[in-house]
Amino acid sequence: MPIAIVCAGRLRESYWRDAAAEYQKRMTRYNRLEIIEVPDQPETEGAQAMKKEGAAMLAHIRPDDYVAALCIDGKYLDSPGLADFFRQRAMQGARVVFVIGGSLGLSPEVQRRADCRLSMSPMTFPHQLARVMLLEQIYRAHKINANERYHK
Repeated sequence: MPIAIVCAGRLRESYWRDAAAEYQKRMTRYNRLEIIEVPDQPETEGAQAMKKEGAAMLAHIRPDDYVAALCIDGKYLDSPGLADFFRQRAMQGARVVFVIGGSLGLSPEVQRRADCRLSMSPMTFPHQLARVMLLEQIYRAHKINANERYHK
């Protein structure tokens, strides 16, 4: 079951790129993982920026993908819950696509396309950190499903 993360913007700082690369490297033992970056739009464009980002994200989502939108008001999963999420998706066989919006959030069009909405926390994080956190949790979920030790 391939996994993709579609996100607005690129990781500008080397420490974010290094952290993301480390988890991507670790994931090669378990599953295919693709990062798709769409250009982030200037906040000054407001709703128009969100709409442009959303259209660019939707262009990378296939009709048969299972889409999980990361939203502050989404469902909370602990690490074992995310592992169970992947076990359930594996039975369906579709590519799982996580979508991380830019600083303005996800467009209504992307949210409507999502099959589920997940939240990492009631707190708001910069999308660069959210990407690294998501990568770590995907890695941790795969370790759990492989019955390997993970730190609690």
